[in-house]
Amino acid sequence: MGDQQAKGEEFEKKAEKKLKGWFGSNYDDAAELFEKAGNCYKLAKAWDKAAAVYIKLANCHIKLESKHEAASAFVDAAVCYKKIDSKEAVRYLNLAVQMFMEIGRLSMAAKYFKEIAETYEKEEAFAESMDFYEKAAELYEGEDSTSQASQCKLKVAQFAAVLEQYSKAIEIFETVASQSMNNNLTRYSVKGYLLNAGLCHLVGCDSIAISNALEKYQEMDPSFSNSRECKLLMDLAASIEEEDVDKFTDAVKEFDSMTRLDQWKTTILLKAKNALKNLSHDADFT
Repeated sequence: MGDQQAKGEEFEKKAEKKLKGWFGSNYDDAAELFEKAGNCYKLAKAWDKAAAVYIKLANCHIKLESKHEAASAFVDAAVCYKKIDSKEAVRYLNLAVQMFMEIGRLSMAAKYFKEIAETYEKEEAFAESMDFYEKAAELYEGEDSTSQASQCKLKVAQFAAVLEQYSKAIEIFETVASQSMNNNLTRYSVKGYLLNAGLCHLVGCDSIAISNALEKYQEMDPSFSNSRECKLLMDLAASIEEEDVDKFTDAVKEFDSMTRLDQWKTTILLKAKNALKNLSHDADFT
């Protein structure tokens, strides 16, 4: 791929000359050449050079007052930076988002907010990821992209719980569950959302709050009463009321043997179990 890098460098030099012509800068021709250079650098996997050239391409489009093209060039730069520097990738995605918002391309802005959120998620920077998923959800809702908005909200709820913002997580899970009841395509997911909300309630070890939540969920979705998800929550609620850690563990094992628990649920259940242990321990000394 050495030939491709050499071609890229040649295109880039020609583009620079177009910006320093005797009769002023020719941004149109320079943009075309920078784009060719970027493609060559990508083929050569020279990601830093490709990113730098796409930034130059974006600046040409800014001079030409072509904000959509400038934003797209910043996205191309971010894609290259993802290979070598996630912070720079986020920086240029943010620039692209601001431009897409300025020209009213809100769906595009939402898409790249979500991409920023995913980048932070991979790095386990959950607070930052949650922030950008929230921004994406807000824009998707404004564009009536309900499904996309719900996906982002569910991510917010998951990270809120991980960050011990349980009330926020519960509210989102319950809201998405309620909205999903009216859609035949998403109705099957309601039990899972209600289970997640219920698990967040368990961490507080408040048997009355858990009981009230279960009553609410069964009213919201009548089929929830006969589900394994409901049985699990009822068994766990009973173990908390009885301050019985072994009963809690057995209920989790029984559910997991039939429906495998994912990492998020396992994490929240472990927090709930530890809270129950502390409750039982405190009771021993009263």
